[in-house]
This record gives sequence, structure tokens and C-alpha cells, in this order.
Amino acid sequence: MIFVWAEHFEGKLVQASREALGLATQLDGDVTALIFGQGVDDVVQEAFHYGASKVIKADDATLADFRPEPYIALLAKLASDQPPDFVVAAATTRGREVLGGTSADLDTGLLHDVTEVQVEDGKLVATRPVYSGKVLATAAVAGDKPQFVTLRNRAFKPNEPDTSRSGEVSSVDPVLAENDITTKIESIEASTGEINLTDAAIIVSGGRGVGGPEGFEPIRNLATVLGGAVGASRATVDAGWIPYAHQVGQTGKVVSPDLYIAAGISGAIQHQAGMRTSKLIVAINKDPEAPIFKLARYGVVGDLFEVVPALTEEFKKRLGT
Repeated sequence: MIFVWAEHFEGKLVQASREALGLATQLDGDVTALIFGQGVDDVVQEAFHYGASKVIKADDATLADFRPEPYIALLAKLASDQPPDFVVAAATTRGREVLGGTSADLDTGLLHDVTEVQVEDGKLVATRPVYSGKVLATAAVAGDKPQFVTLRNRAFKPNEPDTSRSGEVSSVDPVLAENDITTKIESIEASTGEINLTDAAIIVSGGRGVGGPEGFEPIRNLATVLGGAVGASRATVDAGWIPYAHQVGQTGKVVSPDLYIAAGISGAIQHQAGMRTSKLIVAINKDPEAPIFKLARYGVVGDLFEVVPALTEEFKKRLGT
């Protein structure tokens, strides 16, 4: 049996969890999606469409807004009561936290942020980038089941949705009551409507070369025309030019889009660790010796304030936007 902790947002599975279901169906065992939240019936049906054969749902007000404590407690109980062979989730911020906390509680192994998975003699064997993505390491989980694994976003393909699929649904109650949860949510910021970095097929990122908060305007314009997301280097986030949610790198988001445009980014190893698995990398920088050019397939030595607007106008013409 395989558990997939399925993350969702605004009534739909996040793309990374669809990918996790896709991978799980390729492993040997029945796939059970675990869906925690409030008002999750639509998500339950979507989980079947993307490959789950069973769903265990916990629909409760204490799970309405994400807090690690009740999620970890519930997953740990489920994995103890009916131990699966594997527990799979996306390597999102939440997925890392929930599976990391649960595997620690159960004193079992976790393979994190993997890009390839196979099963050998009942053990998960996975490949993951190490040393800032310069080396691919193969690792296996030691010890008893369940074995935990988080999957790098966009490293696996989701199944084609089959809306005719359905299956068995079981309901469970939360482990922790509201009074037992130490974290209290006082307010939630409204969504900006921007594309999530980890789900984006196209990312346009700005670095120190943008010069300040206003320097991200051409970056945003190009991202909008391409239907992509805006990324940023750690230096720009530390300077307060753009929120942390846009940070790509070792201490930010790890992304793997089809197209990554790095404008005004020198390419420090910490930044490369977060984007080097992108399918196509284009670099724009004044400095011909910038490290980012060694990683890029295409490079433009020039002023981003000239090159990026020119690209934007050309894409507008070609895309008819």
C-alpha cells in the first residue's frame, strides 16, 4: 500500500501533488490519497481522477488552515495504525515539513527532494541532487516501513486525468483538538493571484542587477507576457526589493521550469542549486564572466534594462498579446 499526502489549494490539488500521484501509480501497490482540510469533497474526487484507488479524508475545522502540528499528528497515527510500504508527497514547503516531522515521530527513513525513484527488493531507491546540484546521489531508506519520500516539483509527470474514475472513501477524525494545538492563526493574507513559483513552466528572475524594487518592473512585464512567474535572487530579497516568496535558491524555492530566464543574476552557487535542473536556461548579464553563463544554454551579454524590454516587445508581437 502507498500513501500519498495530497496537498491542495482553493479546492484543487496542487500540480506537485498530481505529480506525486502519478509517480505512486507506477510503484507496486494500491494508492491511497490522504486529504486533510475542510470542505475537501471536490479534492477527493480529483484525487481519483489522477490515479488514487482509495482516499482517506479528514474534514474538520482544525485542519482548515495549514498548521504542521495537527497534520503531522494525524499522518503519524494513520501510518502507525495501518502502515503503508511508502508515504509519498511533493517536496513543497508543506510536504517537507509534514513528511519530515512524521518520519521523525515514527523514527523511520526519509528520502527528500528526489528526481528519480525505483523499488528494489521492497526498498525505495532514489536519486537526488547534492552539493548544490553538482552531483546526483543514489540513496535507499534503511529500516522498517513505512518509507517516506518527497518528490522534486516537475521532476515527475502526472497521469492524464480520468474523470470516470472513483473509489472507496474513508473518513477519519483529527488527532488533536483545537485546544491541543499550540499554533493559532490570527490572519491570512489574501492571494496575490500570481503563479506559484514551484508550479510555473516559465520563470523570469531578477538579481542584484535590477538595482532596486522598481527594477523588477521589466521582469514582471516579461513574465506576464510569457504567462510565467517572477523569481528573484537571495540578494534582492535580503535587500527588501521583493518578498521572500519569490526567492529561488538553496534557501528559497527549488524550481525546475521549462524555461528559466535569469536577468541581472551573477549565478552564485546557492542560486544555481535552486534552478540548475531547469529545462532551458537563458542568462542576461553585463558581465561576460558571470558564472550563470556556464549554466545557461543561451546567454546575452548586455544591459537587462535594454534586453528584457526588447524581448517583451518581440514576444508580444509573436504571441499576439
